[in-house]
Amino acid sequence: MRTLIVATAISMTLFGSVAAALDVGQLNDKLSGDPLRPEADKARDAGRMPAEVLNFLGIESGMTVIDVVAAAGYYTEVLSKAVGPSGTVYMQNSPASLTGERGERTVAAINERLANNRLGNVEQLRRDIDNLGLPDNSVDAAVIALEFHELYLRDDPQTAAKFLAEMRRVLKPGGVLGIIEHAGYPVFDPAPLHRALESQVVADAQAAGFFVSASSPLLENPDDDRSKMVFDGSIRGATDRFVLRLINH
Repeated sequence: MRTLIVATAISMTLFGSVAAALDVGQLNDKLSGDPLRPEADKARDAGRMPAEVLNFLGIESGMTVIDVVAAAGYYTEVLSKAVGPSGTVYMQNSPASLTGERGERTVAAINERLANNRLGNVEQLRRDIDNLGLPDNSVDAAVIALEFHELYLRDDPQTAAKFLAEMRRVLKPGGVLGIIEHAGYPVFDPAPLHRALESQVVADAQAAGFFVSASSPLLENPDDDRSKMVFDGSIRGATDRFVLRLINH
């Protein structure tokens, strides 16, 4: 089990006031009870615990949040229901990720999810992660789920640093960056396994100026020895994962 990183009390003060806890049960009911939500999303909920994760990150009604590398929008929809009609969710995907055969499938899935203004508080943001085009200090929280490891695979070795700098720019003081990631071990090269080392992510976040508030054991799986690629059929959907709560200050 990973060491829990706690630099402040879990009931931390956010945005100038004590954050009200998300109603986890109510959000789970909304997610499971929506007949228009994709069944594939509902099937993933048990392994991803989205309401519990957003509660850990301090997501509240009325917030402006961004789903980074949203793809077809699993977390976009969860965030949409969590922040409610008074909140805003930016669904970010890079223009390049929406081209080609795979990109066309993603666009089709996005269009189906957002059809008929079903998620009326969602705005698509087709921008690169290091150039979001949003005003400074305009976002309450951001989530990047199971994609941070990809930043270490880019040709530019500064990709992760550039992304974190952009997050520092757009997040409000006290704003939260939540990182959900497949956990790796140094003894197994994490790159080809599509995993990341928590220690490396923490070090990079601290170097960028983030305060590492806490690491949650919510998605830990001790049965995953972290030696397999995350797409391996024996572990897919059940990898050992870490969840980091970073504070912009």
